[in-house]
Amino acid sequence: MTCSHPQLDAQGRLKHCLTLDGLSRELLTEILDQAESLLGVSRQAVKKVPLCRGKVIANLFFENSTRTRTTFELAAKRLSADVLNLNISTSATAKGETLLDTLRNLEAMHVDMFVVRHATSGAAHFMAAHAAPHVSIVNAGDGRHAHPTQALLDLLTIRQHKPDFSQLRVAIVGDILHSRVARSQMIALQTLGVPDVRVIAPRTLLPTHVEAAFGVTAYHDLSEGVRDADVVIMLRIQRERMNSALLPSEHEYFQLFGLTEERLATAKPDAIVMHPGPINRGVEMDSQVADGRRSVILEQVTNGIAVRMAVMSMCLGNQGLTSQHLEDTAHA
Repeated sequence: MTCSHPQLDAQGRLKHCLTLDGLSRELLTEILDQAESLLGVSRQAVKKVPLCRGKVIANLFFENSTRTRTTFELAAKRLSADVLNLNISTSATAKGETLLDTLRNLEAMHVDMFVVRHATSGAAHFMAAHAAPHVSIVNAGDGRHAHPTQALLDLLTIRQHKPDFSQLRVAIVGDILHSRVARSQMIALQTLGVPDVRVIAPRTLLPTHVEAAFGVTAYHDLSEGVRDADVVIMLRIQRERMNSALLPSEHEYFQLFGLTEERLATAKPDAIVMHPGPINRGVEMDSQVADGRRSVILEQVTNGIAVRMAVMSMCLGNQGLTSQHLEDTAHA
């Protein structure tokens, strides 16, 4: 079998994780299954499995991120990999070195995988196109384009509570226009067969032709948009948007699009509430919802480590792992 997909090797296995666009339902399900089997590692006395022992994984974060970088680092260490965190602010990149020069220099140090976050859309694809054959690239967020592991951890969290994707109504609320998370979520939910995906935002924060482009339904009223929803995903509103013409004040945004118990009452009684974090309390949602019984936000954090372990281990050649296999390798 030959495969021309830029993220897959010649056998159709995951080589890079750049975007969820174009990945099959079967492959997404395999990633989620592998992540599920890795959840138990965090509950072990020794929180490690030797799946990536001897591999070197470099975190290249050209944008600030504490949470995502930390979970990738922890995931790599739990796979027994050696981890290199490049301090971009003091690196040669800050002194004018190009992205390609950075890649080549670190490849010369025999790095096996790069986890890349960059403000420019397509940066991870660029690195994958120029990487040595043995090197894998994982996209930790590129511009407005994609954030595949965030969408995957969201899918895993949804599946744990609502296993049948074919019966779901999912509402995504917030800055759809600028959100790489929303873009990845919309693609993944469609791939897994969710029949009703809704996006809810002010008109200024919705992409043109979003309904046709992503097969979703757009709403501008929060209570109507979450009506009968099984899953409500709130997106972070970046405060710099408040200083532009795209949004009114934080207070006014909350009055119209902030999630409260009253607005959530139109969703299904067993609906779950999600957020990629960090939460702006009193802007995207109030604390009663964030800390309430329907919030699964902390579960998302836990699942994020397992999903990133699954993606990294699969890209580095560990496919189709089972819980029994992991138990065996843990004692190897």
